[in-house]
Amino acid sequence: MTAQARGFSQGSLEKNPLLSQWLSLEHDGVVTVKAGKVEIGQGIGTALRQVAADELCVSLDQVRMVPVSTETSPDEGVTSGSYSVQHSGAAIRHACATLREVAMAMYCERFDQAAHAVSIRGGRFGSSSSDATSSYWQLGVQDLLAQPVSPTAPTRPMADLELVGSPVQRDDLTRKIFGQPSFIQDMVLPQMLHGRVVRVANPGARLRDVDMDGLRAACPDVTVVRDGSFLGVLAQREEAAIRAATQLAALAHWDIPASLPDWGTLVDYLRRAPCEKRVVAERHGQPDPGHVESSRSFSATYARPFIAHASIGPSCALARWTDESLDVWTHSQGIFNVKADLEVFLQRNHADARPAKVAVHHVEGSGCYGHNPADDVAFDAVLLARAAAGLPVRVLWSRADELSCGPLGPAHLVDIRADVSPQGQLVALEHTIWSNGYTSRPGRSAAGSLSFLAASEIENGFAAPVSLDPPASAGGGADRNAVPLYDIPNITVVANRLLEMPIRASAIRALGGYTNIFAMESFLDEIAAETGQDPVAIRLKHLSDQRAKEVIERAVEGAPWWNDPRPEGMGRGLAYARYKNTGAWCAVAVRLLAEESIRVLDVSVAVDVGMVVNPDGVRNQIEGGVIQSCSWTLKESVQFSRTEVTTRSWEDYPILGFSEVPKVEVSLIDRPDQPSVGAGEAAQGPTAAAIGNAVFDALGIRIREVPITPERILAAFSS
Repeated sequence: MTAQARGFSQGSLEKNPLLSQWLSLEHDGVVTVKAGKVEIGQGIGTALRQVAADELCVSLDQVRMVPVSTETSPDEGVTSGSYSVQHSGAAIRHACATLREVAMAMYCERFDQAAHAVSIRGGRFGSSSSDATSSYWQLGVQDLLAQPVSPTAPTRPMADLELVGSPVQRDDLTRKIFGQPSFIQDMVLPQMLHGRVVRVANPGARLRDVDMDGLRAACPDVTVVRDGSFLGVLAQREEAAIRAATQLAALAHWDIPASLPDWGTLVDYLRRAPCEKRVVAERHGQPDPGHVESSRSFSATYARPFIAHASIGPSCALARWTDESLDVWTHSQGIFNVKADLEVFLQRNHADARPAKVAVHHVEGSGCYGHNPADDVAFDAVLLARAAAGLPVRVLWSRADELSCGPLGPAHLVDIRADVSPQGQLVALEHTIWSNGYTSRPGRSAAGSLSFLAASEIENGFAAPVSLDPPASAGGGADRNAVPLYDIPNITVVANRLLEMPIRASAIRALGGYTNIFAMESFLDEIAAETGQDPVAIRLKHLSDQRAKEVIERAVEGAPWWNDPRPEGMGRGLAYARYKNTGAWCAVAVRLLAEESIRVLDVSVAVDVGMVVNPDGVRNQIEGGVIQSCSWTLKESVQFSRTEVTTRSWEDYPILGFSEVPKVEVSLIDRPDQPSVGAGEAAQGPTAAAIGNAVFDALGIRIREVPITPERILAAFSS
């Protein structure tokens, strides 16, 4: 049975149909694999090498992954949504299966052999009925790579695979752990200049005037670049650029509108702001008449503030602008979209003297969780490189700009209401959302707008886009995971997308799934408590999906402390979700201690991602998701005044410290006969709700707005 027949997707083959877009065999004994999904710490390079090596019957050392570039890589869009293995892995698997079949046919024809007698090892073909041997490289299949990938080429049986399903060690971690140059922040080009940009933390701010002469007098060796309200410096040394930018900031005068919402009444702002209403899902079933009688109604409101990406390494990019080409090096997750938007900029602003070619190259950055400022700093580098006479320019954002000027994860509000029968069965549920859309990435803006921050700052700039929501086919945005998968006969889900965006908002890990799952799974726990039901039992009785039930049961089984007596302040909580309603099944059980602050002690996670390519990689992804969610749920909230985002340092924006990281146990349910789905964003929502439920278990109070801080707990006790 082919992979396709078993339900495996074709990945990105429709857009990139040729073998040559995925594979190359220029070097004897080595297969080069080209993917369009970039490495953002998810270990995609290792997982894809495992898939390719197994399908081609070569060793792992014989597979080489090349860096992703718009020049040489298949266009797989944006690396997001936990699609890396699902899309790239499926496409590469089919490509390798096709190449193996092509080479097999050539070997059989050339040496007059029957296919059933042929074996392949290390890329060499042999036959049990002959001494004739050959290899991919000797057969000359490189010359046949212009043909399409066959989505029906038979893939190897799972039982024959040696690498897929094994915890192969990532080859990139050693140099990162020991601080060797690995990231774009470490990249150096010959004759490279250093750039810095000066701005204020309000996208509506405009530069009124600046004392250029004062700056030139103080820093004579520095080049000042101004284009409208875009203001930056170029210097030969980085410390000179930093010093000049600091002085320039003091010499600049801005018009700053009081356009930001009132932070203290953010929930009211979300409810009142102009919005576009959309019915996401509506279902009117016929509940058991006995359940309808005397049903009880429950309602609650849950909320999340704006949150930052808070990567350890501030965003960085390099650019070189000559008559022949514009080259950009960036850690953006969407280099093809960056290139498309640069083309729009060049066409409008430099149609008469634009570089002949635009190329965007991905270089890994240190931390990336969605639409962070990687795209913005890339465009900053382009604007500064325009004034650098062909020399390459490196731009690094400051910590303050990283936290206060980059796109944030949107604030998100959920009203949820349910009717529950006397038997404790949910018979109706309404889930209503208010939020900005969850994407304003490059390549997705309406005509006339560009999402680069500086695109609206330059003279006669582009309009800044209002963020949109991805369609349901891509997992949705604010509505992600809002449609419950529980067996509830009547549901209504409504999303209200804000039509104004005084604070930049865009994609952050898990999109709306984080808050929607926090709301639904907290609410279900509230109903369980009010109706005297066990929190595990109420979930199981509303689920008919056996894979969902299994992860819940495995998460509890993996928590030996689940039924222990609990001393004062100790609490445990559970939550479950299937990410995007089509991805990984994940259940999380949490044990925490509530004293002066909340401390998560133990986390038991069970996850089902279908076929597991690299168990260690999946565990890493789940562990990272749990830890980040602990930080979001207990610590993180961006602060702002009416005129500026005021979060500018780690003191303003605390994140979970290393000493606060809980013990995380991950139980994998491997299903080698099922398609792989991603693990990167499966745990964030369930972890948040499990923490909220555990806080209630420990203290008897329900905190419905994250972060769950000591201040919020004291306020809840007071009220």
